[in-house]
Amino acid sequence: MSSPTGPASGLPVRMPRPRQPGRHRRPEPLVAPEGAPALVLAVPGTPSSATRGLADEVISIARSELPGLDARIGHLDGDDDEFFSLSTVLVRAAEERTARFEQARAAGMDVKEPEGPVAVVVPLLAGPDGALLRRIRQAVMDSKIAAELTDVLGPHPLLAEALHVRLSEAGLARADRARLFTVATAADGIILASVGGDEAVQAAGITGMLLAARLAVPVIAAALDEEGSIASVAEQLRNSGSQQLALAPYLIGPEIEASVLEEAAKEAGCSTAEPLGPYPAIGKLALAKYTTALGISPQQPQGTPVR
Repeated sequence: MSSPTGPASGLPVRMPRPRQPGRHRRPEPLVAPEGAPALVLAVPGTPSSATRGLADEVISIARSELPGLDARIGHLDGDDDEFFSLSTVLVRAAEERTARFEQARAAGMDVKEPEGPVAVVVPLLAGPDGALLRRIRQAVMDSKIAAELTDVLGPHPLLAEALHVRLSEAGLARADRARLFTVATAADGIILASVGGDEAVQAAGITGMLLAARLAVPVIAAALDEEGSIASVAEQLRNSGSQQLALAPYLIGPEIEASVLEEAAKEAGCSTAEPLGPYPAIGKLALAKYTTALGISPQQPQGTPVR
């Protein structure tokens, strides 16, 4: 342990750098407040090593943006063996917070009893899905832990950016339409595939307009969980003049089985990009939901300007 006059036992002390004077100084880096609630990522879908790996990457991005963040993963369908359920993760977060307080008090430290939410629960969903959100809300209630549930991650310009990147990775869109080169397989019409019914389609449509502005091609949202929706939108796009269609999943990934996307692409007669997955924007948006809930966010993350 170090003293105000120097390190104990010859250990070095990291001294804070002096704050740069002047109005052009760089802002102080945001760090998690001491005793802040945990960020608990609520992960839908069947738990698997791939799903947990995806969630780990999202959490890693959030931690890199906010040092000191206590971030955890709660699976909506966790078995509490290999994959912990959302309720169990919330209970453990509460137990650990109480244990820290009691240990500090036993050590004679002048600490206040913890108050406020134990955790902020962020659904790992790009758009609204009523059925999944009801289950997440029920899991929070079942835990009997004081926790705040945020909204889903979208719509947001960063998700349009992520969709653009996934399409370009699949060779279905130009990476940058300002550059003078073409992609032979670039789509001239995009089906934005969501889950969650009409509400999800409407929300996806907002991000779809941003994607259409980036690609300069028509983008129409459709529901993967409504029979005939994908085929109907594919026909609509072809009737309006689009000949080479692409399916862009407005999904993080765990929400549905991969086979559902494959069948939808066959139904529409087109190629498909990968789901959004652990794209950096996902971690940043999850963190933005958390910091906004706590009132410590200086601003929402901004999307890349349309070129």
